[in-house]
Amino acid sequence: MKRSVLKLLVAAAAACAAVALADEQRPNIVLIFADDLGYGDLGCYGATKLKTPNIDKLASEGCRFTDAHSASAVCTPSRYALITGEYPHRKNLYAPVFLKTGLVVDTGKQTIASVLKEAGYETAIIGKWHLGFGEKKPDWNGELKPGPLELGFDYYFGVPVVNSHPPFVYVENHRVVGLVPEDPFVYGQKAKTQEIPEKMKLDHIGGADAAHALYDDYQVGTVLTEKAVEWIKGRGDKKFFLCLATTNIHHPFTPAPRFQGTSACGLYGDFVHALDWIVGEVFQTLESQGVADNTLIIVTSDNGGMFNHTGQETWKMGHELNGQYLGYKFDAWEGGHRVPFIARWPGQIKAGTTSDELICNVDMIATFAALTGQTLKAGQGRDSVNILPALKGNPVERDHLLLSPFRKTHLSVRKGKWMYISGRGGGGFSSPKPGNHGFGGPAAITFSGRENSDIENGKIKKDAPPAQLYDLDQDPAQTTNLYRQYPEVVQEMEALLETYQSDTSKKK
Repeated sequence: MKRSVLKLLVAAAAACAAVALADEQRPNIVLIFADDLGYGDLGCYGATKLKTPNIDKLASEGCRFTDAHSASAVCTPSRYALITGEYPHRKNLYAPVFLKTGLVVDTGKQTIASVLKEAGYETAIIGKWHLGFGEKKPDWNGELKPGPLELGFDYYFGVPVVNSHPPFVYVENHRVVGLVPEDPFVYGQKAKTQEIPEKMKLDHIGGADAAHALYDDYQVGTVLTEKAVEWIKGRGDKKFFLCLATTNIHHPFTPAPRFQGTSACGLYGDFVHALDWIVGEVFQTLESQGVADNTLIIVTSDNGGMFNHTGQETWKMGHELNGQYLGYKFDAWEGGHRVPFIARWPGQIKAGTTSDELICNVDMIATFAALTGQTLKAGQGRDSVNILPALKGNPVERDHLLLSPFRKTHLSVRKGKWMYISGRGGGGFSSPKPGNHGFGGPAAITFSGRENSDIENGKIKKDAPPAQLYDLDQDPAQTTNLYRQYPEVVQEMEALLETYQSDTSKKK
């Protein structure tokens, strides 16, 4: 009897030791989530007009994915998918939010941060938030609550909306940095210390000059990097998760002076150089702290590159923002959502590898749960797939992927080699004339020299099919719409898409 009890105690002790060892081997996680970084914007993805040695080094020491996607071709919906593991169309979220929007994520949802916090990680998000604050709308003069801290993050510092829109301040945890009661924000006013762009259909928010004075477009990347480095150094021996959501390379293109003129493709390339420096600073900090080799580092983007004025200028200089792929940010075409994705974790991810597995940023919550031995609660992270096998060179159990452009009329499905787009054109903004400040669309395709069988002289042909089907194995650049050639595939994809549309309509 005593011997049996002793055996049980020994077995229990061994099990506890095994669990402790597993906890020790769990990596820190650093997710660098760039803004508008296109598939063709990095050296390791074929860029020749700019240099990205720090990011390229991570690729050479880890795995580079060639079929990775953002769940949306738009910033806010893409961030929603990353944080929740849920397709943004389920929230009817297709467009970016701005300074009058409350938190778009239900605080009852599990998030990538809450899952890791439950596993004992310290968590932070530094950089662009862009998911709203407050119950109904933000109180810029008071507590910005709920926000990141109510979604599992222990710490937040960053840009609350987007670097091209007001209020042009930093927020730390629940409050605007530098705000004083005597100088509150007032809608409809311009700040004295900050040049604010034209309305762009939004209200200005002025006043709070002390808070505005701390915000310098050309130093945002440096400030965010310093905060990230400081936070990593403060973790000691504790496991941590950092999401560094950079404002690079979203417009306005404002690289710090030391980066200006360093690329062969203008301010666009210079801003990518600044991003590469940010990645290098973070990696050097991990090394100096002795944790680089037990940290899973991921570098990816919230959507494809944007064909605005600066994007057009860099195109003229010979730089292809999204590589060979058709379309730009906001589009259902590949250029809108196929993004760089690089992962480094020595001993677990084989160095110098490339994967063509179909993965998505919506997959992070399931992956982080698997990484820490957790099971997501019922109904949580419902669209997320564990991609740990892919990181280690094995197949992923994914049947299909749903992709959202700017317009809900173009909700799209990827299954195997087939990409189905439920409308004509890219589903993003239309560019009025080549050379103007357009953001994509048929005219931009003509301007950029891309070909598509449905487009002629910057317009969709009158006899073009009502939707689009592409064989990405044979035609990755999406030159030829096969909608009429494969009616049986179209029917299958439409039926698959209908399951999502029906599910959403039932909730309304």
